[in-house]
Amino acid sequence: MVIKIGKKSVGNGEPCFVVAEMSGNHGGSLNRALKIVRAAKRAGADAIKLQTYTADTITFKSDKKDFLIPKSSPWFDYKTLWNLYNKAHTPWEWHKKIFNEAKSLKLEIFSTPFDEFAVEFLEKLNCPAYKIASSEINHVPLLEKVAKTKKPIILSTGLSELTDLTLAVNVLRDNGCKKIIILKCVSTYPAPLDELNLRTIADIKKKFKVISGLSDHTLDSLAATTSVALGASVIEKHFNLHDKNLTVDSFFSANEISFKKMVEKIRLVEESLGKIKYNISKSSKVNLNGRRSIYVVKKINKGELITNKNIKVLRPGFGLHPKLYGKMIGLKVKINLEPGDRLTKKDIRYK
Repeated sequence: MVIKIGKKSVGNGEPCFVVAEMSGNHGGSLNRALKIVRAAKRAGADAIKLQTYTADTITFKSDKKDFLIPKSSPWFDYKTLWNLYNKAHTPWEWHKKIFNEAKSLKLEIFSTPFDEFAVEFLEKLNCPAYKIASSEINHVPLLEKVAKTKKPIILSTGLSELTDLTLAVNVLRDNGCKKIIILKCVSTYPAPLDELNLRTIADIKKKFKVISGLSDHTLDSLAATTSVALGASVIEKHFNLHDKNLTVDSFFSANEISFKKMVEKIRLVEESLGKIKYNISKSSKVNLNGRRSIYVVKKINKGELITNKNIKVLRPGFGLHPKLYGKMIGLKVKINLEPGDRLTKKDIRYK
């Protein structure tokens, strides 16, 4: 399966589609957001992704227990969910400028809507695809809304059981979406390597008959490059500028330098994967003589028999193929052969 996101082809046989997730790393500055777009392009990303919501469309402004951020959370200092999302959201009035900046750089751009109104807003910007965050996997009205756009939908699995994921895929398909990408994800920030279970990427592809990949919340590029080797067609990673400014997601985001190195490694992995071939590679052919062949190891006079005492299978490979060794035993030679001579068919007197 191959689908188009903007002008990029994504799927089997295509280069891995690498997405830089801006999230809240703009730090409340449009200028910084635009700098992140440019940095993502320099770092080799195929796309930049935004998140489209406001604090009021994603949660409720309240200090009741349900809306407090637990002490175990890396975002505990924000106290309430509303405070966190109010700080992290990308103002809707910025979107058009950010979209235009990405397009001017020939960088694909799309977003994660968190409610139906965000989808309507993004449709006006001709958003070419939609991401469903792992936290929204059970948001059926949102799934129905994005599916009806008939555009590619990317699902993250981080907060879903198999039943949740199956329901989400069925909702999308029942509402007209035929272009689905599912990203294996661990919704921990940063994510521990021993919980990734990257083999699931190939199983997702097989089980749901979709394109699969990884939404990577780890601190380096190991998981991403390994995922590509396992068949991932999409890699998404949070992206930030290479500076010391702290933003809501900076503690687990890749910067321009580390992201660029990740992309370079991904491209090397793709190059090494190549195609299914069983022939000897071009560069290996110079070493063909490292294979074995049949050589004379003791003098054999004209008319004498070949035995397992006077021939042997040795390197290099200039003589007869070793598969003929048994057939040579008991035959006579037509000429005198010295130790170190290749045994060839013209030397043999066949019965």
